[in-house]
Amino acid sequence: MPMPVRQSLRVGAYILAQRLRRRERFPLLVELEPLFACNLKCAGCGKIQHPADVLKQRMPVEQAVAAVEECGAPMVSIAGGEPLMHPQIAEMVEELVARRKYVFLCTNALLIPRKIDRFTPSPYFAWAVHIDGLRERHDASVCKEGVFDEAVAAVRECRRRGFRVTTNTTFFAGDSPRTVIEVLDFLNDDLCVDQMMISPGYAYEKAPDQDCFLGVRQTRELFRAAFAGGNRRRWRFNHSPLFLDFLEGKADFPCTAWAIPSYSVFGWQRPCYLMADGYARTYRELVEETDWDAYGRGRDPRCANCMAHCGYEPTAVFATLGSLRESLRALRGT
Repeated sequence: MPMPVRQSLRVGAYILAQRLRRRERFPLLVELEPLFACNLKCAGCGKIQHPADVLKQRMPVEQAVAAVEECGAPMVSIAGGEPLMHPQIAEMVEELVARRKYVFLCTNALLIPRKIDRFTPSPYFAWAVHIDGLRERHDASVCKEGVFDEAVAAVRECRRRGFRVTTNTTFFAGDSPRTVIEVLDFLNDDLCVDQMMISPGYAYEKAPDQDCFLGVRQTRELFRAAFAGGNRRRWRFNHSPLFLDFLEGKADFPCTAWAIPSYSVFGWQRPCYLMADGYARTYRELVEETDWDAYGRGRDPRCANCMAHCGYEPTAVFATLGSLRESLRALRGT
């Protein structure tokens, strides 16, 4: 997989160990949401629509660490909301890194200048900064002017201090192959981030703007055109080649949402980070009592246009490790 070699070997060994134990379902990465509050109100986000009393809640560090330990995933993505609004976020990261979990802290970067001194560079830690386009496109996406410039400045400061920096870019109906190419060229060549993650936006039912989401056909056409001309080979993606094939429509996979479970102040979310059909008290309850066959394209209408990496990247990873040819292909990108 196109990630640091140490991390690739660790994740590969973990998957092999689960297979040898004959575990049918197991987590690769936990989407940890220690709060839902945010300092932005993005048009395509459904997370900030919770009632005021929910937005005030902050998950204790001990609870967050216990959930990650309970499921055993080697990687953690701390999301929200805006995680840097959590008063103990640095302690949370420190505890997870001490347990040798690979931690990605997802952030809009506005609070990085005020909080960066609380964090220490580590091969187990990376900032995952959301940048959804160049200046005009990004600021329109987050519904606030000036955010792009602040995020770019924060990324440069993180890199200056020796932190690993990844980006997470969500594309919507207003994007074109040109806007995709422009932002990924900028992140890859000008900002020189370590790696980039991309995903078509998921159609949250509570999102303020319901016209911004892509359908499956639109998604495939968008990425097929953007990846043409050698761009895909040149860009430093934090994705398996098969997931990028999936975005282009060259491959199709079932959703394996159970491989990236979501844990929030409500508990383990069914079935995934993007949909809430109730919550489980334990990870085992989530895995064993959720009707996983009821979800995915062709099964649940809410999944009809979903091509998000939280559901399909794990399937691509499993398919990669199940094929010598695909494993060698992925290693060439590492």
